[in-house]
Amino acid sequence: MTISVLLADDHAAVRMGLRMILESSDGIGVVGEAADGGTAVAMTRQLDPDVVLMDIRMPGVDGLAATRTIASENSAKVLILTTFDIDEYVFEALRAGAAGFVLKSIESAQLVEAVQRVADGDGVLTPEITRKVIDHFRSGPDSKRSTAEPPRERLEPLEPLTAREDEVLEALGAGLSNQQISRQLYIAETTVKTHVSRVLAKLGLSSRVQAAIYSQESRRR
Repeated sequence: MTISVLLADDHAAVRMGLRMILESSDGIGVVGEAADGGTAVAMTRQLDPDVVLMDIRMPGVDGLAATRTIASENSAKVLILTTFDIDEYVFEALRAGAAGFVLKSIESAQLVEAVQRVADGDGVLTPEITRKVIDHFRSGPDSKRSTAEPPRERLEPLEPLTAREDEVLEALGAGLSNQQISRQLYIAETTVKTHVSRVLAKLGLSSRVQAAIYSQESRRR
């Protein structure tokens, strides 16, 4: 099965380089390119890609606003690829529903793997970004609440989680992939994906990264 990818970046040379990297890998095809967030949203609706590789700073509608729209419509998984690892961008992207956040300094092979993992339903954060999130939760309950955290009104599930869903949520909070959760809980990966989808629906969240943050926040409380 080919993973279809839409590239959203305002620099044509960057899009060309990303296309070359991704299409050099078997099983990935670039179906379109967008130079701004508004076009990315429109092309996502038209082309129905599996993954949108999204820059943040673009003219007109930026990548954060575009991510928020795409995630709310559940039309594709969004992987943020940017030069900037500013906290505000990181947390806002995760709150917007991005499935992952990686920096443009990432190696080609790691970028391909990130796209594959996001398409498969996993969340992806580079070590630099993971440290930012972990440091936030280590800072204690008196720290400033980040925009990545689910709103307080969402701390209670819309529907009660089952015991198995609680286990899956805890595993998400530990940053485990679907494959790792499958091994830890002795269930099939397809079953893991089903549980993740149900957890997201019951928590009113749009990405497994948000669910991981929810899990961390719940344990801290």
